Amino acid sequence: MSQFVFRKSGHSGGQPDSQCVEVADNVTATVAVRDSKEPGGPCIRLSPAAWSAFLSTLRGGDGRAA
Repeated sequence: MSQFVFRKSGHSGGQPDSQCVEVADNVTATVAVRDSKEPGGPCIRLSPAAWSAFLSTLRGGDGRAA
């Protein structure tokens, strides 16, 4: 996982110790998602298309948070 550069969402409160999901999209054709509480733990790897579909579903399909 060392090639991934993870970042937290601005919606996580912006605090350095806030716990949330982290995303890395710096590797070609892969979006990695992990739990910020376990940075050395497992991550889920998705294609950019699958990640986009996931976000669209969370947003209710119209770009707004569901």
